[in-house]
Amino acid sequence: MCDYLAWDKTVQTLDAVLSVASRPASCADPTCAGHVMRLLSAEGQQIAPRGSTYGFDVLARIGWLRQERRDTYPEIRSELAERVQISTSHIRGLYQQVYLPLLACHERHFWGRLAQAAQQHGGLLIGLDGLAPEGGEAQIWFIRELVTGLTLRSGWLSRFNQVTFEAFLAPLAELDWPILAVLSDKQKGLPEAVATVLPQTRHHFCHAHYLNNLAEPLAQADSTFNVALRKAVRAKVGPLIRTENAASHLLSGGASNEVGEVLTVTGLLPDPPPAADPQPEPVSDGGSDTAIADAVVTQLLRHTRYVLTLKGRPPFDLAGATAYQRLQGVVTLSQELLAVRHDVRLATLNEGLQTALAPFAAEYHELQQGVTWLRNIDRILTPADAAPVAGEQVAQYLRIYLADLTAQTDLSPRLAAFASHLHKVSTSYWPGLFHCYDIQDLPRTNNTLESHFRDTKRRLLRTSGQTGQTRRALHRFGAWELLPRPPTEAQVVAALRQVPRDQFIQEQDRLRHHQQRFRLHTRSTRRVQAQFDRLREQWRSLAATSTG
Repeated sequence: MCDYLAWDKTVQTLDAVLSVASRPASCADPTCAGHVMRLLSAEGQQIAPRGSTYGFDVLARIGWLRQERRDTYPEIRSELAERVQISTSHIRGLYQQVYLPLLACHERHFWGRLAQAAQQHGGLLIGLDGLAPEGGEAQIWFIRELVTGLTLRSGWLSRFNQVTFEAFLAPLAELDWPILAVLSDKQKGLPEAVATVLPQTRHHFCHAHYLNNLAEPLAQADSTFNVALRKAVRAKVGPLIRTENAASHLLSGGASNEVGEVLTVTGLLPDPPPAADPQPEPVSDGGSDTAIADAVVTQLLRHTRYVLTLKGRPPFDLAGATAYQRLQGVVTLSQELLAVRHDVRLATLNEGLQTALAPFAAEYHELQQGVTWLRNIDRILTPADAAPVAGEQVAQYLRIYLADLTAQTDLSPRLAAFASHLHKVSTSYWPGLFHCYDIQDLPRTNNTLESHFRDTKRRLLRTSGQTGQTRRALHRFGAWELLPRPPTEAQVVAALRQVPRDQFIQEQDRLRHHQQRFRLHTRSTRRVQAQFDRLREQWRSLAATSTG
């Protein structure tokens, strides 16, 4: 034991305030490696991390509240206020500069799980995808082992070409286990990079990205179709569907009643509670019949207005085609109602919709035919679970189907061009479409990674409250925010305590190096001036040269 202390500090934990000191030691045996080492107390290092006066349990609670409960920093401070003296800014620093690096170090302790998975499957299955933060910053790319869910690499790429992807993938070639397959989209330069770095690995292309690329011209045509359709419908029935009280609108000749246009109002000065909606039950009183008819027509008008706001979700759900179909449903229902009882408002809606929809019938059927082709391709790529098939068999089915499409001679010019597009894109994707049927546990899509991206963005949006702050967090901490965490808070505490001190120091340096990119990324004029002053000092310390 040495006769001095390596450190002596006060540590706040969730249960107590401790005074913790560590006396270093070394081995007396000159032949031992520990003879020249400065050995520190393992027990002391498991109370609080290097450079921190807060225990691992406090760090775990901060991380758990931030990531699991999605609390903001002020909310976390309120939670800890009765047990720990800490400020909101200090909580932010502990989470970003201490907890996230510790979490990254914890992820590296699972080499055993990775080795076990490689042994069971004969190798590793790799999935990779990118998340592009807006604002012109670099794109985050994420490499995960698909069987274990372990993060192999997570970081930013400033360019997206073959050379950059090769550098990002290069460490995979140094692993002790073979890479059976790589799952990704068909990003430009990525297939060539995978073929160069991992020449013996099969590269499977995500079926979801494949179908989206197939649907691209159809989605563009539907977007134009949808704009024209909405314009035509609003030209015919726009004034009718924009007013809540259809009867008063028609009776007043289309003039707006300002009082009648005020909808539900609450607050300190609320409106009186509205009368109950009339029930659609047969009644003999003529006034009640009129009220019921008005309520029915009002619901149809609201539905029509809603249909015009629908958004598409390619490849199968197209906004324009869906709106046309739903509006035709309104026409059919209104005709049935008019056959029972005439209503001037309902007749106006029916006539206006029929007139607006008539010019779009042929184009709608073309869009629907294109969607049918896409659904058929998806069915071919999604065989029944009870009857697994080989990749070559699926390829043969798809080859025959595409050949039948391109051989049709009675197609319209738009459908003929779309059939040619399907064949062209499929030919581009063909070498990587069918590996998932021959390799066990290889998914058809990388939707799991994309879902992980979406969950992370939603969590950051909840904790930041602003889209801009979410982008900022992804720019500065995205690679660490994407890392998984243990399933319980107690396991988080145990995991953080096992992180070696030297790994933690390296990870903090890695994070600090990344933060250097954002030194001048601040709206604070005071901080910018402080940075400018430092730059001036550094510049003036250089040897003077000619100003010419």
